[in-house]
Amino acid sequence: MEVCLLRSSAPNLTYQSQHKLAKGSVVTVPLKTTVKEAVVIGEVEKPEFETAEILSVTDRCYTKEQMQMAKFISEYYFSSFSEAISLFLPYRRGAHRGYPNMDARADRGQPQGIAPTLSTIQQHAYNQLLQKDKALLFGVTGSGKTEIFISLMAKMLEEGKTSVFLMPEISLTPQMEKRLKVYFGDAVAMWHSKITKKKKEQILERIENGEIRIVAGARSALFVPLHDLGLIVVDEEHDDSYKAQTRPRYHARDVAVLMGQKRGAKVVLASATPSTTSYYKYDVVKLEKPYVERKKEYHFINGDSINIPILRALQENYVQKNQSLLFLPTRGNFKYLYCERCGKTHLCPYCSVGMALHRKHRHLKCHYCNFTEAIVDTCTYCGHTPLKNERMGTQEAIEVIGSAIEGIQIEQFDKDSITTAKKLKEALKRFESGESHLLLGTQMLSKGHDYANITLSVIMGLDHILGLADYRARERAVALLFQIAGRSGRAKQAEVLVQTNDPEFFKSYLHDYEDFIQDELTFLEMAQYPPFASIARILIAHKDEARAGKITLDTVSRLKAFEEVEIVGHGKAPVERIANKFRFNILLRAKSRVPLLKALHAVDCREIEIDMDPVEFS
Repeated sequence: MEVCLLRSSAPNLTYQSQHKLAKGSVVTVPLKTTVKEAVVIGEVEKPEFETAEILSVTDRCYTKEQMQMAKFISEYYFSSFSEAISLFLPYRRGAHRGYPNMDARADRGQPQGIAPTLSTIQQHAYNQLLQKDKALLFGVTGSGKTEIFISLMAKMLEEGKTSVFLMPEISLTPQMEKRLKVYFGDAVAMWHSKITKKKKEQILERIENGEIRIVAGARSALFVPLHDLGLIVVDEEHDDSYKAQTRPRYHARDVAVLMGQKRGAKVVLASATPSTTSYYKYDVVKLEKPYVERKKEYHFINGDSINIPILRALQENYVQKNQSLLFLPTRGNFKYLYCERCGKTHLCPYCSVGMALHRKHRHLKCHYCNFTEAIVDTCTYCGHTPLKNERMGTQEAIEVIGSAIEGIQIEQFDKDSITTAKKLKEALKRFESGESHLLLGTQMLSKGHDYANITLSVIMGLDHILGLADYRARERAVALLFQIAGRSGRAKQAEVLVQTNDPEFFKSYLHDYEDFIQDELTFLEMAQYPPFASIARILIAHKDEARAGKITLDTVSRLKAFEEVEIVGHGKAPVERIANKFRFNILLRAKSRVPLLKALHAVDCREIEIDMDPVEFS
């Protein structure tokens, strides 16, 4: 039997078995002095060398569809089959296969699901989605997309089917769990990386018993072993968090579409700011108006720091007993120390990036390799004292606002402060109860939380995002403006304060994100970027800089043989060194995926890593 070790980089191995084993069976095998889990790939001719015996056959197995999808993921995203199949959780043999009808579920005490009452506009969108195998639900913020998802899930329950609901980050799960449980009770389970192993085992048992029919969570929820899958919803489908940054470098949105095709499930992608690619590729169902329309006024101001207009607006809103939100493009005290005399930034000794200043913890930290050191005051290049710090981070923003507005309670909302599910729930509870008055944070603020009493949104740093070396920089900046602005004005009239030195660019798209998408698609077609071309990024990292450079040039040389593939550029990566490894990259483009995949498979070797359809270029 040929088997593939799970969670291993080892090649496929051959073992013998006294019994005929089905492809996909999970078995245990001896390997040197240990016992490993493996999946059966299939029968092979008995080799000339001696083979060890398979120790046992577990009660778990991977389905034909899971094996096929893992094969696709490994080939398309350039990982081993083991890495790809290990994303999936196997099924238990003979486990519950679902309920054929409502009465059977009711007899077993299963919740039947309560569908919310939809408005005429929502009902129309719901009916359209029922007619499509896959579609993009393009709904402005506050238009009631969640009620449509819930109605679709209730419909699946009626038909004896299960649903998967994907969110880009676990920071969204507390509010969504609350909403889903109102309609579906204990038929819902949340699934993400912060859940303990014991809790996951309990959830899997309840899935096998047919008690859990809806699984909601981050990327990994897509691979939970649900029977009778009828629906996959990918909420905030534009979010880059759906793209894995370690092997397999899959995109959960694209794998969800593949899974829907393989398993005959409906796929609904949804966003208020959909990606240009999804808008171009899929049928669009639109929700053009918010459920409750409130007036929203936009004001544009210059600058790149917390200035008098921002402080005045926050002060007035606080005095009026309303809540505010302030967005910064960086996390924590994510700013750098630099020398006024020679202009050099204080770098990590192991990575070619600035050490981030964390004033609260009184240290410098590298956000790439996690090296930490005490705050320094002298330039390591020229000896000048003192060093200055560049760009404001959340902690400093809190200090500036706190000292300017007496009595204001500020909730820090970023990945440095919200480190556990408990801290997230506590922060949201304080803000919802009115105990805190200002929600101040980074990208996490844009992720779809509902804050009914926010009447002022302050958006900083859009020019920084607009200036990134990324063909999607414009899309990211405009989408972020819409997402942050959408967090305010849910229940009351609101004001949005936008700090930018390029107000005319943003003003032209304020009233309809679709106008921006259509303009951007014209630009992308002219520039030949996705969705009008396929791109890939090759990454090379080595402790020896000369060796890394040689691998890069050798790879470029081999790629030149493929005429349909354009080498857009190659050289040192934007961050040249991480964890003491020198980094180079090669960016490739082709009119379609086929010639690009062909070229990449021809040059693939152990010394390079391939990121297909990359979303990160820095």
